[in-house]
Amino acid sequence: MKSRSQDPLRLDVAAFAAEGGELAGQWPGSSLERLAGSQSPPQDTPIADVEWRAAGERRPVTGGEPELWLQLSARTPVWLTCQRCLQPMQEPLAIDCRLRFVRGEAEAEALDAELEDDVLALPRWLDLRELVEDELLLALPLVPRHERCPTPLQFDEGPAGGDEAEIEERPNPFAALEALKKGRSTSGG
Repeated sequence: MKSRSQDPLRLDVAAFAAEGGELAGQWPGSSLERLAGSQSPPQDTPIADVEWRAAGERRPVTGGEPELWLQLSARTPVWLTCQRCLQPMQEPLAIDCRLRFVRGEAEAEALDAELEDDVLALPRWLDLRELVEDELLLALPLVPRHERCPTPLQFDEGPAGGDEAEIEERPNPFAALEALKKGRSTSGG
């Protein structure tokens, strides 16, 4: 048997929007398995809870069917791996989006290309937890990194090791070629 926190939050979008419904709550971060799996917290650090809010709205349209909207917001800190220093970093993650629901896939595709807001086909039931998780996953940074890494970065010093002063003292590998070239021009050749 699944725990209550794992059960989907099934939402009848049409009824929720018609009523101007509002829901808010908090889910354990571990209950959003895909989001939890994309994190890399330090050892023994739990995944933070996700605070969320959903509000429905039905907007009348002159000469047409009313528009169904869902305002969705959520926030949570997430643990990611800095792509510069490869250390864990905590990043605030937040979404605030408006979704318009229409009667079919064809209409959703046509309107999605025209409008800045996201347009989805109206399902009979919507899993609100899954929708929130999808939106949070889409909001993750593509290349997470610290503004300033907390530890100095270690760079490969090259095959011979050493610092920049040693590198500058090494002979130029093309110096012999340059000497040959100069020797030909002075010998008349």
